Amino acid sequence: MARLHLFDMDGTLLHGTAAPVEISRQLGLDAEIAELERGFVAGHIDSPTYAVRVHALWAELTDAQVTAAFEGAPWLSGIRDTWAEIRAGGDYCAVVSLSPSFFVERLLGWGAHAAHGSRFPAVPFTEPVDPTGILNPAAKVKIANRLCEEFGVGLGDCVAYGDSLSDRDLFGAVPVSVAVNADQRLVGLATHSYVGRDLRKAYELVRHAR
Repeated sequence: MARLHLFDMDGTLLHGTAAPVEISRQLGLDAEIAELERGFVAGHIDSPTYAVRVHALWAELTDAQVTAAFEGAPWLSGIRDTWAEIRAGGDYCAVVSLSPSFFVERLLGWGAHAAHGSRFPAVPFTEPVDPTGILNPAAKVKIANRLCEEFGVGLGDCVAYGDSLSDRDLFGAVPVSVAVNADQRLVGLATHSYVGRDLRKAYELVRHAR
């Protein structure tokens, strides 16, 4: 039976940062995004509210700035190699993130079979963000179920990789999980834990697990 590897992005594939932070840095809005991030992490604002506020913050965002944020971000090493090995073994790899889809979907070019993020309008923005398209932690499990159906695997054949409590629901839904540079509260829920900057080493922990 093939396996489906489900990767979080912010804090997992991206080391110590998140896509909104990297995008905002291109606009010189470091302080503004830091304040939004603190409110979100503390639970003072929910995912749709965060999305509406960050959409307003990025009113002048261009596609070139998104590209610069993506290419300049501190990604873990070995992402392409890991996904190539997963594919070569007949398994599947997907990214499921709360961050904007226009950033997350760029990982399809690195070898992910699927990449799902919160639905934002195309850049540059000419439309408002639709709060109903914004993901929350529970949505990661729903997307995982849809991907299982698409790829013909069961939820019991999934491996999840994450770093924060936004991955808690997904970790609870699959039998094997890897906490990557993670919050200690998530480490306690994970099957394995990895600290470092190379995704190949995190994958090594579960390469032969069935």
